[in-house]
Amino acid sequence: MSKLYKTIGLIGKPNHKGAGITINALYQFLSTQGYQILVENSVASALEFNDINIRSVTEIGDQADLAIVVGGDGYMLGAARVLSCYNIGVLGVNRGNLGFLTDLSPDDINEPLTKILAGESRSEQRFIIEAEVYRHGKLKSSNSAVNEAVLHAGKVASMIEFEVYIDGSFMFSQRSDGLIVSTPTGSTAYSMSAGGPILTPNLNALSLVPMFPHTLTSRPIVVDGNSEIKLVLANENYENLQVSCDGHVILAVMPGDEVIIKKSKNTLRLVHPLDHNYFNVLRSKLSWGHKLY
Repeated sequence: MSKLYKTIGLIGKPNHKGAGITINALYQFLSTQGYQILVENSVASALEFNDINIRSVTEIGDQADLAIVVGGDGYMLGAARVLSCYNIGVLGVNRGNLGFLTDLSPDDINEPLTKILAGESRSEQRFIIEAEVYRHGKLKSSNSAVNEAVLHAGKVASMIEFEVYIDGSFMFSQRSDGLIVSTPTGSTAYSMSAGGPILTPNLNALSLVPMFPHTLTSRPIVVDGNSEIKLVLANENYENLQVSCDGHVILAVMPGDEVIIKKSKNTLRLVHPLDHNYFNVLRSKLSWGHKLY
């Protein structure tokens, strides 16, 4: 019987003892099962094996059928932004704290991984967003985000002024510390901390969450996921403005610039164990109450 996955990429948080231990265990397990293994170059030095096929994350995305990412949600986000450009399944092993995106426990991995490799799994497509900065009508910079794109000042507690348009229609102007534009995947991250709604992953929606607005009537709003969101920065703002993508990539913004945020053509294909349930994840990570009877 042919294997569902023939080539598997191992990606992990570099210089992290726990991730190194898990990468070694995965390499040994997959080797005994006869899989071709590609190892991300930043963690290859942690392996205790010879003749390792070392690749970059982009090469793993291009050449592998499945990528196993070992780390926390933050590291998963960085890898996911790259891997979303390729038709590859992504499976996470949690070596962080919360682990909303990393399903498998490093302490009990062989049995669930064996089932996943045998096809006993489920996958889902998570859409991601693109943030583009325009100055005098010309594109200056852009990047993608799995969780959120955040407009904010470069220094803490500095208010900025901007207008928000949805598909070309003016929605509101605002003076605040900034605005969070979140995907359903990111709705349990920074957006939730700022009082935003939790969006189930299957929704085609984006949430706009104001950050400390200068009015008591400003509230989060959910819009269609296919909407184009345009933020127009007032000329009166200070110059040190930024758009942050997943908290990793910073795009510089100037007064008068326009920021366009919209759905990317790329999607992230997450692979889960067959018994994965989103609401179980929420109950576990957020300490919600369990069934009474």
